[in-house]
Amino acid sequence: MKFDQILSDLKNKIYYPVYFLAGEESYYIDAICDYIEEQVLSDMEKEFNQTVVYGRDTDILSIISMAKRYPMMANYQVVIVKEAQNIQKIEDLANYVENPLSSTLLVLNYKYKKVDKRKSFFKQVEKKGVLFESKKLYDNQIPAWINSYVQSKGYRISPKAVQMLAEFLGTDLSKIVNELNKLVLNISPDKEINDSLVERNIGISKDFNIFELQNAIGNRDILKANQIINYFAANAKENPLPKTITILNSYFSKILIYHQLEDKSRNNAAAALSVNPFFVKDYQDAAKRYSVGKLVQIISLLREYDLRSKGVNNISTNEGELQKELLFKILH
Repeated sequence: MKFDQILSDLKNKIYYPVYFLAGEESYYIDAICDYIEEQVLSDMEKEFNQTVVYGRDTDILSIISMAKRYPMMANYQVVIVKEAQNIQKIEDLANYVENPLSSTLLVLNYKYKKVDKRKSFFKQVEKKGVLFESKKLYDNQIPAWINSYVQSKGYRISPKAVQMLAEFLGTDLSKIVNELNKLVLNISPDKEINDSLVERNIGISKDFNIFELQNAIGNRDILKANQIINYFAANAKENPLPKTITILNSYFSKILIYHQLEDKSRNNAAAALSVNPFFVKDYQDAAKRYSVGKLVQIISLLREYDLRSKGVNNISTNEGELQKELLFKILH
């Protein structure tokens, strides 16, 4: 079952006896679990009918015992097991799942792990209740996700602000939501979240960030690119080389894709590159400055320096110097 459908059912008071919430992306798991914890029972009902335990502090027999209790002065009881991935032999719940108590909502919060849906236990969960797998989003899915989330809150956000957030915050949805919620506190719904607001409130340096480095490299602005990389080298903890390499690898790979497009129209290029049409001209201009051969060389360099940043074929050069070396070879 999909996330939106689960939340819709919960809001419409359509409940299932078992919720097995698993996967590598914790945001959706927490969102479902928090809604059940906060909304299914009234405050008075929670006192006698809501139990929250942690996987490291409980076991299968205890969970079954809690789940088999009947509610007191309420239609339902809620049993939430957080960090259920720490329970040994979770499949031993099979006997309960096969015949669950309809007045209990048993919520198993099974974070950071995948489940094998082919196993009979998970097939039984899917048959009797909700089996939800929360998958990590890819880098190229984050901008659209940010746009969608901001719109769902009744706000607007500029393409540049989206790109800055996506590149600075990565793929951790919980972290992204926390930062977006900070931003909307500082703006009225009739105003747009723009790059200036992001710079002031998220801690991204206005002039020295990965977004500006990418633009400087794309424009072959050697002076500005070196100013930024020197700042990164002096603040390596906040600007780690592996993160820079990951973003630059994505950037140059997209320029290479642009070179290979037969239809280079704005909308087709935007779809092929998985970027907002607003940024297509940046890739178009960069493609004029970087040939296919140079791009292949750069991508190879990025792989080499990624290994060197992890100690492979690198005895003594520190991360700051590696960043400077890499930039020099990209631009020359």
